[in-house]
Amino acid sequence: MKENKQLRWAVLGVGVIANEMAQALRAMGRALDAVGNRTQEKAAAFAEKYGVKKVYGDYRQMFTDPDIDAVYLTTPHNTHMAYLEQALSHGKHVLCEKSITLNSGELERAVKLAEVNRVVLAEAMTIYHMPLYRVLRKRLASGELGRVNLIQLNFGSFKDYDMSNRFFNRSLAGGAMLDIGVYALSLARLFLDSSPDQVSSFVRKAPTGVDESAVVSMANREGQLVSAALSLHSKQPKRAVISCEKGYIEIMEYPRADQALIVDAATGTRETVRAGRADCALVYELEDMEAAVRGEGDMLLPYTADVMALMTRLRRDWGVSYPEEEL
Repeated sequence: MKENKQLRWAVLGVGVIANEMAQALRAMGRALDAVGNRTQEKAAAFAEKYGVKKVYGDYRQMFTDPDIDAVYLTTPHNTHMAYLEQALSHGKHVLCEKSITLNSGELERAVKLAEVNRVVLAEAMTIYHMPLYRVLRKRLASGELGRVNLIQLNFGSFKDYDMSNRFFNRSLAGGAMLDIGVYALSLARLFLDSSPDQVSSFVRKAPTGVDESAVVSMANREGQLVSAALSLHSKQPKRAVISCEKGYIEIMEYPRADQALIVDAATGTRETVRAGRADCALVYELEDMEAAVRGEGDMLLPYTADVMALMTRLRRDWGVSYPEEEL
């Protein structure tokens, strides 16, 4: 891609995230170039709503379309690998919704395809791109709060036991870990010196056999600790606390947080830090993706791989697998 050329984007899927992506491009003064969906009528309605230039008769055409540079995959995560293989093999840059794949094996294959075809592959992990987290990392790097010792994470919602929906449906790769745990572990990884190599956990399963709730404890080689409580059947605050030697940081409503509280341990001084806007989350992701394609940014794919390795390990420990993994 030429240095100043804007990416020509296609989106696969027309759900909530696809709508947010179209709105983000509109906020950037642009429009989607193409849309594809299993149901063409829904794709046509989406295109009319957002002024999308092209609607594919067969959504798979986006992977071979020479007029498309990048594809945003917004479909359920158990479909990602098949689409990643097609898009990457045809030289498309790919921004993929979380969780980027089902397991580490799939991700490793996708990374190799991206490398061979010299394209950018990234997970649409909001935490890696929101301005607030960058500000907090700089504050921690300054040493003012001392070393990060402990990260505590809560993320939970109450979903009715409808076993046909994606949250608990094993055929749709349901479960708390891939749906919400990915956010908690990604936030932890962002503020840790290295990925945890010691992991223990407790899990409660839904009647379908997927993970409904879990408590996870982890430690890395630097001795930094992580505690995460996750649930799809118990309401919790979306709360993260990063405990340091000289104070702590509290983040509410992650991943799309735009403010945090820093408390000084010695004086009790409380400082509210604000950066970015929660409603611009996808704008930040798209801007960073385009910068990465230009060779001017980093989508933190190694962090994505670290998190995927942890999630794969945890599900293996729990005996939670999906039909695609048993073929």
